[in-house]
Amino acid sequence: MVDPRTIGEILVDGGICSAEAVESALKTQDERGGLSGEILVQQGSLTRLQLIAALGQQFGLAVQEKIDDTTLDASLVANITMGYAREAEVLPIRKVDGILEVAVANPLALDALDDLRVMFGGMRIQPLLVTVDVLHAAINTAFDRRARADQVVDDMEKGDDGVADIAMELEDAAKDILDEDDEAPIIRLVNSVLNQAAKERVSDVHIEPMEKYVLVRFRRDGVLKEVVRTSKKFQASITSRVKIMGGLNIAEKRLPQDGRIRIKVAGRDIDLRLSTIPTAHGERIVMRLLDKGSTTLDLKTLGMRDDVVTAIQELVHKPNGILLCTGPTGSGKTTTLYSALMSINKPDINILTIEDPVEYQLEGIGQMQVNPKIGFTFASGLRATLRQDPDVVLVGEIRDLETAEIAVQAALTGHLVLSTVHTNDAASTFTRLVDMGVEPFLLSSSIAGILAQRLCRVLCRDCKVPHTPTKLEIEQLGMTPDDPRLKTATFFSAKGCPQCSMSGYAGRMGLHELLIPNEDVKRLVVSKNDAGAIKRAAVANGMLTLLHDGAYKCMLGKTTVEEVMRIANADVEE
Repeated sequence: MVDPRTIGEILVDGGICSAEAVESALKTQDERGGLSGEILVQQGSLTRLQLIAALGQQFGLAVQEKIDDTTLDASLVANITMGYAREAEVLPIRKVDGILEVAVANPLALDALDDLRVMFGGMRIQPLLVTVDVLHAAINTAFDRRARADQVVDDMEKGDDGVADIAMELEDAAKDILDEDDEAPIIRLVNSVLNQAAKERVSDVHIEPMEKYVLVRFRRDGVLKEVVRTSKKFQASITSRVKIMGGLNIAEKRLPQDGRIRIKVAGRDIDLRLSTIPTAHGERIVMRLLDKGSTTLDLKTLGMRDDVVTAIQELVHKPNGILLCTGPTGSGKTTTLYSALMSINKPDINILTIEDPVEYQLEGIGQMQVNPKIGFTFASGLRATLRQDPDVVLVGEIRDLETAEIAVQAALTGHLVLSTVHTNDAASTFTRLVDMGVEPFLLSSSIAGILAQRLCRVLCRDCKVPHTPTKLEIEQLGMTPDDPRLKTATFFSAKGCPQCSMSGYAGRMGLHELLIPNEDVKRLVVSKNDAGAIKRAAVANGMLTLLHDGAYKCMLGKTTVEEVMRIANADVEE
């Protein structure tokens, strides 16, 4: 039943706020406009939930403090868009005994309720009054569920077979993909995959054509997992849609292609590096997600020990020399070097980079992207950069002798050079550069430090369980059972819970091996000794290997022995 009293009278009579506060709100309303209830909330005279309760009493509506996600029926939003739900501030929640329950934040949203009544065939509507925050959270949950790739695939499999020819006429969209209202199933499927990938914070999306189906897999925390399979008939449309988004040639199916996609997901700007290659069953697509907002360029957050952070900061504050970061693809080398650059990025230092591609835009730093098609390589870019009066130069990767020689000469002539090399550990970087053709005596005098790194998964804090390591596990970590550090160590093992998608892990951190050449190491390099001899000399000088760092982090309870052995088991003492 509707209460004839004003909202102010209801609040005062109920003892929720004072008559003076209501009078002040009404005065503000006369001066600036707006709703008196909202003004009272802004003034701190009552909470938003108290306001909603009073509005429910005034309009005779049921008030709900929260919406239970388990009762939310995502299928009810199939015919409305997220933009409409947000703007109209309505959301169909569930059907109960022929009644459609609808969450509303505005009790006067009569037009929107009428629209839903027509949309659902004249079904009786039961409005439930909720706060705006609760409504928006429920809208996000409903559309996230609706947008899951497996749900979209189910809808497509039940739909018209002719949908496979749709993607050829699609255009790229510049708006948030969660707000896309295009009904084309292929667009919905691709958007749902990208939305789900961004939500789960995966690093790579794989779309792989098989003989009888198309497989979508996500790489999360370094491990691939299958997400969904879809019919082979959608393959050409999915490929065309992704290639259009990346600005690639959809008619060329015989050659590998590279592109870039910029999207917005739930307000987050995400760049995707796109790669396609031809395979026996069609074009295989891999997209690497680069989420600018989620990357913190700070050495202390990368999982480094304090002594490594201090040493890196000392190295990047040197006036000259080469700092190399080594490791396999996807081990976070670029992020580490970016973080090192940001620690010295000041107006009085000229920092230039040559990259392939430029992954993150860094304010105050001049960044260039190589283009081998027109002869702009790392070597030519580095040569040109040295004429730009730089203090610090970052070279994306040393791949050949020409680039290596220019980097060495730059370091010897008063520049600090940061770069990456693909080697298994820090010591083998010397032998790799010598194999390229760089003179050993130049390396010994120019390289200031080499950081080898890997990324290992971090145990989920919600479900990790205490673990007593076996003798074999202790030996695998390069330790002995009577090691005194084991007395104060706390080991854990992975269990799995809904928070970590039952993997037992959530996020990744680095394992690091920092080699700073001393006189013994330099002598071995000049005399062209093998990597094993160089490594033994570095360890004797106090270097902790990747395996040692992994053991240290196992003893702190941050990761597991199995995880360390997965990525650092080649690091066995020779």
